[in-house]
Amino acid sequence: MILVGIDVAKDKHDCFICNSEGEVLCKTFTFQNSMEGFNILFEKIKSVSDDLSNLKVGLEATGHYS
Repeated sequence: MILVGIDVAKDKHDCFICNSEGEVLCKTFTFQNSMEGFNILFEKIKSVSDDLSNLKVGLEATGHYS
């Protein structure tokens, strides 16, 4: 299982990707709250796994952004 954790904010988001065993697959990175930023996120996810059916994404519950 690939786990993607996202700390949401208005203009940018911080993200960390690991597997269910706790192995870091992608160190913390920041992406912009834009289509270009989400394309970067998608490319990082694809770089660690071809099987997107084995993926869980969690968002931080931050007020009205969650």
